[in-house]
Amino acid sequence: MACMNLISFFKNKVEKTVVEILKTEFQQDKVDLSQFKFEVPPDENMGHLAFACFPLSRVLKKAPPMIAASLADNWAETRYFSQVKATGPYLNFFFSPEYLADELIKVCAEDSSYGNNDSGLGKSLMVEYSSPNTNKPLHLGHCRNNLLGMVLSNILDKNGYTVIKSNLVNDRGVHICKSMLAYKKWGEGATPESTGKKGDKFVGDYYVLYDKKEKENPAILEEVQQMLRDWEAGDKEVLTLWETMNGWVLDGFHQTYKRMGATFDKFYFESQTYKGGKDIILDALKRGVCFREENGAVAIDFEKEKLGRKILLRGDGTAMYMTQDINTTVTKFNDYQLDGSLFVVGNEQDNHFRMLFLILKKFGYDWADRCEHISYGMITLPEGKMKSREGTVVDLDDLMDKMGAMALEEIKERRDVYGEDVDDDVLATAEDIGQAAIKFFILRTNAVKEISFNPKESLSFEGATGPYLQYTHARICSVLRKSESDEKSHSFKGYAWDKDESSLLVLLARYPDVLQQGAADRNPAVLCSYIYDLCRAYNKFYYDHPILKAENELAVQARISLTRAVKGVLNKTLNIFTITALEKM
Repeated sequence: MACMNLISFFKNKVEKTVVEILKTEFQQDKVDLSQFKFEVPPDENMGHLAFACFPLSRVLKKAPPMIAASLADNWAETRYFSQVKATGPYLNFFFSPEYLADELIKVCAEDSSYGNNDSGLGKSLMVEYSSPNTNKPLHLGHCRNNLLGMVLSNILDKNGYTVIKSNLVNDRGVHICKSMLAYKKWGEGATPESTGKKGDKFVGDYYVLYDKKEKENPAILEEVQQMLRDWEAGDKEVLTLWETMNGWVLDGFHQTYKRMGATFDKFYFESQTYKGGKDIILDALKRGVCFREENGAVAIDFEKEKLGRKILLRGDGTAMYMTQDINTTVTKFNDYQLDGSLFVVGNEQDNHFRMLFLILKKFGYDWADRCEHISYGMITLPEGKMKSREGTVVDLDDLMDKMGAMALEEIKERRDVYGEDVDDDVLATAEDIGQAAIKFFILRTNAVKEISFNPKESLSFEGATGPYLQYTHARICSVLRKSESDEKSHSFKGYAWDKDESSLLVLLARYPDVLQQGAADRNPAVLCSYIYDLCRAYNKFYYDHPILKAENELAVQARISLTRAVKGVLNKTLNIFTITALEKM
């Protein structure tokens, strides 16, 4: 059940009051609410919410500052705002901390649904992410893909959508046959078990080996192409090899997914969807939507869109990537009657998805307009872009191992400084911190931007990092453990909230808006920015205000109650990020 959004509530109250004042003071009966504009002031000293008077100027034929001043002069006292004042062309509102505390503290502390809304109620969205190739292990690029898909799915869920998390496994094609051919020629019967290697890493080594061998002898590419033709023809030997090697890789993938917390409701396999794509394309050919080229290939013309032409089937009849994506997308909508389908794929595929959606539209699928490409920038390394076939990728398992090891060293150093023992759970804690470092560092950057991953920076216990969020949560838990007050009590009636405490209350009030914006923008970065601001504000409050040793019992109870409220929102947000909310560090 969705909880109240106080910011929306305040805006609604402002709109109604402005309409009343316009009617009584300006004799303006007809008001277009769609022209009303709200902003968040750049400095909270200017207010918590600003109403812009520019649109009213055109209607009332008066200067915006004059309108703002008149609205402020005629604003009656209200329990929602502690102050309403005109600043230039804006009418600025300061939220009442007493009202915020009464409305928010208990719900933030106790109701895990706080911030949820019903904007997506009754609508189903499929979020497709990960989409690995079964010829190599998951790498750092997949990490960003998985995180965006996982967290975006969680955010959409909090906005009321029914979310189906899907994974399209690229388990067929030339690239898959390359690792297969290399194993057939040079594998000598080795297995993941006999070599002690994880299945996806084992197969990935043969993909790298193939690239090396092809550089020495380019002619072996014809053997790969023949293997693909044999696979599509159902050759038993080729299929057996393919099933064996795919099994090794998929087993390795599942281990990595489990470690990072990635889950899926539905797996699609290109080996099962490419044939249907052929049928759809040949049907479009019959209807004249496509045409056949001299070499037998089937293509579609996008000259009017200035995109040239696109090959949909090769001259020998074998499928293209586009062939598979067409049928997979059609299958999705047939399987789930979706209201929309989101594809989380890197920006190097921007043109591909633009083409895909245009093709589906030309083929007559009206729901093509409800397909979205969630594009994101690549993750780069100091030495340049990663290349799978050359073996220069950052293996995701290795990265998680490295981050866990670095976190373990950081824990040991900090505990040495503070004279604390390293307990039995330290390895699990180090793993959780390492995961948090990776996840937040990647999620905090706007999806469209490239990232240069910096392990040391991501592990810092200060600044906008995952460990900083976890440390704040652990600090809050420590305060609450030391508190002797009833966990369910929220005693703060009559307390005078100061500026720092009021800032925390305002931030808590903004949480539902941030969750809604994250869903609308399809971008978790806004939630990252918000939760960092909340943690930073709480830590300032913690350092500047005694909590358990406050000046009187009322102050102690109020500050403990506020601390619980912050913990509730922080805990929920960490869960959305799939970051462990540590109680001790």
